[in-house]
Amino acid sequence: MQQTFHPTSVQKIGDELAIAWSDGQESYFPLEALRRKCPCAACQGEPDVTGTVVKPKQNLGKGCFELAGWQTVGGYAIQPRWGDGHNSGLYSYAFLRSLGGAA
Repeated sequence: MQQTFHPTSVQKIGDELAIAWSDGQESYFPLEALRRKCPCAACQGEPDVTGTVVKPKQNLGKGCFELAGWQTVGGYAIQPRWGDGHNSGLYSYAFLRSLGGAA
């Protein structure tokens, strides 16, 4: 299925990440919730050879919910950079839309 939407504007507003989408939707994501949903293997785990996924214990300390910046990756994702230095999560546009946050 081809994706038919992309961000037209991404802004940090207070403690939320606001995204205006090309299809007219708007999403507002609380930063703490967004960080806790980080899709990277260090945060969510990855399957072993038997397919079992063990979620690593996250140590979310000082700065972990502060959004220091972000960049777009190709035409499909946003890569946040958090205040604690974590930046390996690629949040695809489809993943972000699946999280909700629509207004």
